[in-house]
Amino acid sequence: MINTDIAASVTKIAVAFVPMLLGMVCHEVAHGWVANKLGDPTAKAAGRLTLNPVPHIDPMGTAMFVLTALTSPFIIGWAKPVPVDGRWFKNPRKGMILVSIAGPLTNFILAVLFGVLFAIVAKNIPEAGSLYASAYDFLRNMCVAGIWINLTLGWFNLMPFPPLDGSHIVAGILPPNLAYKYQSLARYGFILIIILLATGFLGRIISPLITGSADLIQQLIYLI
Repeated sequence: MINTDIAASVTKIAVAFVPMLLGMVCHEVAHGWVANKLGDPTAKAAGRLTLNPVPHIDPMGTAMFVLTALTSPFIIGWAKPVPVDGRWFKNPRKGMILVSIAGPLTNFILAVLFGVLFAIVAKNIPEAGSLYASAYDFLRNMCVAGIWINLTLGWFNLMPFPPLDGSHIVAGILPPNLAYKYQSLARYGFILIIILLATGFLGRIISPLITGSADLIQQLIYLI
C-alpha cells in the first residue's frame, strides 16, 4: 500500500512538473517583458527575460508546489517575482496594471494551448506495443494537468490579496491614498494566503472560476 501511494505521488508530481514549471516561468517572463516594453529595463538587466527556469526558481514556491501536488485537489506554486520599477513608466498606475495582467493572461493562453495539444494527442491513438503507446497516457495526463494548473495559476494570481497580481490591478484603480494603504497590507499577504489555502476558503473562491474556464476550453477542444 505504501509503495503504491508513493508511486502515485511520484507520478502526480511528474505529470504536473512541466506544466507547472512552464506556467510559473512564462508568468514571470510576461511581467518582465511587458515592463520592458513600457520602458522599465529592470527585469532585463536582472537576466529575468529568459525561459531558463534557474533564475526564476523560488524555494518556497517550489515547496508549495510539491506540498499541494501531494495533498490538495488543486496545485499552487510560484516563481521568484520579477523586479519591476514603475517609475520608468510614462503612466505608472496604468503601467503596473498592464504588467500585472500580463502574467495571468499568459497562464490562460497556456491553458488553451495545452487544451489544443490534448485534442491533437487524443486524436492520434497509438498502436498497441508502439513506442508512442508507452508515452500516450502520460502526454494526455500532462495536457490535462497543463489546463488545470495554468487556470489555477491565472485565477489565483488575480485574487485581490497583496502581493498577488490582482492587488496591483486593484491598487491601480483605487485613489492614490487608498491604494497606498491597501498595498501596505502586502507585509501580511503571505500569511493571509497560507491561512486561506489551509482553511480551504481560497479553493472555494477560485474553484468555480477554474471549472468554468476549463469547460470553455473543453468546448474549444470539441471544435478542433
